[in-house]
Amino acid sequence: MQKSEAKKRIEKLREEINHHRYLYHVLDTQEISDAALDSLKKELDDLEQQFPDLISPDSPTQRVGGKPLDKFSKVPHKIPMYSMFDAFSRGDMENWQQRISKLVKDKFTYFCELKIDGFAVSLEYEKGLFVRGSTRGDGTVGEDVTQNLKTIDAIPLRLRQNLTCEIRGEVFLSKKEFDRINKQREIAGEQLYANPRNLAAGSIRQLDPKLAASRKLDFAAYDVVDGAAAKSHHHELHDLARQLGFKVHRQEKECKNLDEVFTFF
Repeated sequence: MQKSEAKKRIEKLREEINHHRYLYHVLDTQEISDAALDSLKKELDDLEQQFPDLISPDSPTQRVGGKPLDKFSKVPHKIPMYSMFDAFSRGDMENWQQRISKLVKDKFTYFCELKIDGFAVSLEYEKGLFVRGSTRGDGTVGEDVTQNLKTIDAIPLRLRQNLTCEIRGEVFLSKKEFDRINKQREIAGEQLYANPRNLAAGSIRQLDPKLAASRKLDFAAYDVVDGAAAKSHHHELHDLARQLGFKVHRQEKECKNLDEVFTFF
């Protein structure tokens, strides 16, 4: 195959693979079998090995890096990643609403969504290309875990729009995958992991990306942080995240008052 032909085929394969990634992770559907998708990935990898100068950073073959890192570098957050305060009762929510009403004079609504018990991370994109991912850390400074995050298939290496933005969300492990890993450890006589959240967090903070890749981590977005993408309602940010290629929890609702909030929950 000539290089010009290979270039066209490589571009077509990347487009197809990314299309099927979007269908699976965002729309929760499949058009082809896992075996057929693996065949496309194998063909792409073979062509890139034959023409290495055609490899690009956003290629689906570039998810798992090479050598383990010596350490994680620090990353200052442009906008702090603060954790949320918990409310344990309706009384807590009513007290919070009274405090907010003194600060916000306009009428406001509530946006309800289920919180995934995962590990919060920030994803930075420049003109649609994934360039860096970091942990929350102390809220103002996190750690660069880009190589580990690239191994998560639910995180697009290139957005469906050439947008420069920051995506925030949760890395998590499904119960099915958690049980599979613990079953393997039980057979091997190894200590079992305590819960999916701790395992997901520990996987992201491993210095060897191959270990993170072996655990089939997942990701769900909950916020788009960018001036150019500013929206007046939170549900619009969720819609944008889906358009960009991210999984977003579908159990969500905009509520007019606390009665509707507690009906939702």
